[in-house]
Amino acid sequence: MELLHSGKIREVYADGEDIVLVASDRVSVYDVVLPTPIPSKGKILTRLSLWWFDRLRDIVPNHVISATNVPEEWAGRAIRCKRLDMVPVECIARGYLAGLGLQSYKATGEISGVPVPPGLSEGSRLPEPVFTPTTKALAGHDEFMTFEEVADSIGPDTAAEVKRLTLDVYALGAEIAAERGIVIADTKLEFGVDAAGTLTLADEVLTPDSSRFWAAAEWQPGGPQRYLDKQFVRDWSATVSGWDRKPPGPEVPHDIVNATRARYIEVFERLTGTAWEE
Repeated sequence: MELLHSGKIREVYADGEDIVLVASDRVSVYDVVLPTPIPSKGKILTRLSLWWFDRLRDIVPNHVISATNVPEEWAGRAIRCKRLDMVPVECIARGYLAGLGLQSYKATGEISGVPVPPGLSEGSRLPEPVFTPTTKALAGHDEFMTFEEVADSIGPDTAAEVKRLTLDVYALGAEIAAERGIVIADTKLEFGVDAAGTLTLADEVLTPDSSRFWAAAEWQPGGPQRYLDKQFVRDWSATVSGWDRKPPGPEVPHDIVNATRARYIEVFERLTGTAWEE
């Protein structure tokens, strides 16, 4: 196999006509990979993505070929996938105000050019989910895009379809999660086009790395929530004295590692109804 790309979290290999995605235990915050891994993280992301891909297949096809036909050393953390021509846009759906969406709202009253009603605060539920795409930066930080900018980049028809699919995936994901006591505040999706020209859901989907998960029973607008995702370790990193959010990142203490891993496992178990086993 040929290594095509080594990202912050995943390695991408070519194996004949297929792609093999391998999820690591690395964790990144503010686009910096921290030196301390979160044990089992790659397997949790892989298994949860497979669970979601199966439940979303009636909305959008996905890139999965096999979760078992992978090299033994990567068993449990690798997926054999179809090759896709990736759409160069991060497709984000937001149902609640948090993170960069909250920052944009406070500064402009909008997110990605979408007006948001006044008077909302951190953690507030939006009147309806909104599509707030960003650039897919090779270096530095992603930047918000308006829908018109997306249409200029990938064409109006493709832009309309990725917007529809992003909101449809979010709506079903949020409904399923709510039944299990979890709020999905927002999520980031990636799409590609297969050899037949079909838009296809790719990468990971509705995981603690790509989404904000909150405990529904504890949700209270007006401030930070109890995070069940990597925001927990991101918030910890913001308290590290002297770190300027540039490499190298700080070592993560054991208690933060363990608490982060526990949150990933909690999300997996609550969503799937299955006890976590290595």
